[in-house]
Amino acid sequence: MNKRLSYQEAPVIKTELPGPVSKAMLEKQSQLETSTRIYTEYFPVAISDARGSTIKDMDGNILIDWFAGICVLNLGHAHPAVLKAIREQIEKIVHINELPTEARIEFLETLVSTLPGELQNNARVMFTVTGADACEAAISLARFVTKKKTIIAFGGAYHGVHGAIVGATGNIHYREYAGVPPYEIYHLPYPYTYRFPIKVKEEDVAKVVVDSLEYTLKDPYSGVGPVAGVLVEPIQGEGGYIVPPDDFLPMLREVTEKYSVPLIVDEIQTGVGRTGRIWASENYSITPDIMCVSKSIGGGIPVSMIAYRKEYDQNLPKAFHLGTYRANPVALAAGRAVLEELKNSDLLEHVRANGETLKKRFEEIAMAIPEIGEVRGKGYMIGVELVKDQNKTPAPELASALRSEMFQKGVLMHTCGHYSNVMRFMAPLTIEQDLLDNGLRIFEQSLRRVTRKL
Repeated sequence: MNKRLSYQEAPVIKTELPGPVSKAMLEKQSQLETSTRIYTEYFPVAISDARGSTIKDMDGNILIDWFAGICVLNLGHAHPAVLKAIREQIEKIVHINELPTEARIEFLETLVSTLPGELQNNARVMFTVTGADACEAAISLARFVTKKKTIIAFGGAYHGVHGAIVGATGNIHYREYAGVPPYEIYHLPYPYTYRFPIKVKEEDVAKVVVDSLEYTLKDPYSGVGPVAGVLVEPIQGEGGYIVPPDDFLPMLREVTEKYSVPLIVDEIQTGVGRTGRIWASENYSITPDIMCVSKSIGGGIPVSMIAYRKEYDQNLPKAFHLGTYRANPVALAAGRAVLEELKNSDLLEHVRANGETLKKRFEEIAMAIPEIGEVRGKGYMIGVELVKDQNKTPAPELASALRSEMFQKGVLMHTCGHYSNVMRFMAPLTIEQDLLDNGLRIFEQSLRRVTRKL
């Protein structure tokens, strides 16, 4: 953490945002590209280049990146080890279907050596293309090995928006866009203590959820049907950066083992160091049966996969899950560099310690600003939920206004949550302290400003 990766000073605002060059490029984009884009609405700027936790636009403005492409750049932009691996691999081969390459074997060996619990050095890996594709493959595998159909997921979940997996994503409008049925997927409440739908003591929230799961598994009249797998995020991402009680995942693991139901853990957003461990499952000492991996594993290049128990690989038919661009060699070379950096540096220890300090600083701001209902998180995965009043009324307009105000002041920070009212900190793990300090100052100033205006 000694070498600076970001631009020396940030934010640096030279023009209004967007500046004239950005405006022209955004207009040209709108003439050529679909109008369904959303991020150009949130962050209307054209990018020149990026370093570490900073982004420079086409007008010379330098922004602090607390966005990281939604946890795709855990090591930041243009990390030297990742760039070196990419450059070296490009000179060798950039695409081949399934045949072994040095990049493929080295990545597989490195990945399997990092896996949580009993999967470590004792798993099989199936490559996919995107995060949604990994989740799709995971539920297909669970259904194949169990010869059952129903998947249990959780309210607020996000596992992708195409194919059958869209049914596991909690927000129903994605299913409506796709025009597909839920494919025998049943949702239980996630143990979201701040907004749990059943009035119970906070310490009982996880037990209520797991007891509900056990009821669906053991009672043939529950109406759910034979369960092929339970799909869960160890910390919910798009649902609102919701950290479950510490006993939730261990109890979930216990019940799924009891009834021989595969536990599928979606580590797409929580993995690759985001919570201060390579995999968030490690925080709870559980072993998934199937684990979904994507986002930061490719260092910015699309790649995804599932890792699963060896015995699940028996009797799988050839070509069980296909995709032309699975396991791109350049992405795998980058992925190995990412994992080696996490394994061989003090970065994870830094994220664990600094994440606690950062969370406390958000909590200090919350003590002075009543519109912050709750601060929660682990490592560099921190959510700040905004509300209108003491009744916890969600404040999505406030969150949207705060995102815009911070952007104008030079910080990219995005929203999430059941009601789009949660600000989420997901900066690169390598972010320098001055960029954290500057970002926190802008966060507080911007929040005070928009609360006065709304």
